[in-house]
Amino acid sequence: MILVTGGTGFIGRILVSHLVTLGYPVRLLLNPSRSYPKLPRGVSVEVAISSMNDERNLRASMKDIDTVIHLVGTEWKGIHAEYEEVDIRAARMFSSVAKQMGVERFIYLSHIGAERASAYNLFRAKAIAEASIRESGVPYTIIRSGIVYGEGDHFTTALRDFALKTRGPLLIPGGDPTLIQPIWVEDLITAIMLCMDDESTLNQTVYTGGIETFTFRECLELVLETIHKKKRIVSVQANLLRSIYIANEQWFPNRIPMYFWLDYMAEDRIAALDILPREFGLMPTRMTQNLAYLREK
Repeated sequence: MILVTGGTGFIGRILVSHLVTLGYPVRLLLNPSRSYPKLPRGVSVEVAISSMNDERNLRASMKDIDTVIHLVGTEWKGIHAEYEEVDIRAARMFSSVAKQMGVERFIYLSHIGAERASAYNLFRAKAIAEASIRESGVPYTIIRSGIVYGEGDHFTTALRDFALKTRGPLLIPGGDPTLIQPIWVEDLITAIMLCMDDESTLNQTVYTGGIETFTFRECLELVLETIHKKKRIVSVQANLLRSIYIANEQWFPNRIPMYFWLDYMAEDRIAALDILPREFGLMPTRMTQNLAYLREK
């Protein structure tokens, strides 16, 4: 049986649907909450409820589990991201319990650019979480991915809403352009599922990314072209824009959170462009041909 954490998120819901369709028994781990979780539609799964610090309930949730797919992350909360509490502590606790319970494979979704010495909280937290998993002794596969896009994502959908809801010009970070390597969610999920049964990925760090690279401006322009919207794009000094984004998220909590992108776009986030064909025999979908879902709003 497979235990999925973060199974109610953008990637998790699609992954769970694919797993169940292919006949895998799946259990979702949910954090106690007063709000109703966004469970994957039309699929039959078991549900376990436990906080990340409740070792007893976590042990119960991992009974009869041979594979854990750990997708939990909080970067999309912008300035309210809880990296220490959620990303780091959850990875440490989950992997430790998985080791105790004899889990055969712990798959963790990380980011290209995860580095302990990073100046950015997200990538430092991901690297610390990765290290905790390795040190736990559980058999693992760490997947460092490029930014993931698809219907209901936190990337292209955020850029679309940013463009539609912003009056006046769209402010983006200036300076030397950096590159990202977006990957379609279905391609990422295929890679995750291939890793599950591939012994060569055991106790390895695997990279995934699309077949194209873009700057932030190019991504925004592509989204604008897709939704047939014309907006002026203005480059602003990164430090100033950081202050603007922080103020927006503090004073206007209903606005699209954009602070995360300043950290993500501060450095190149790319792997080899042929990584999916070479390592997985998978030809990635081109982002330039796969954004029609943005027009459906």
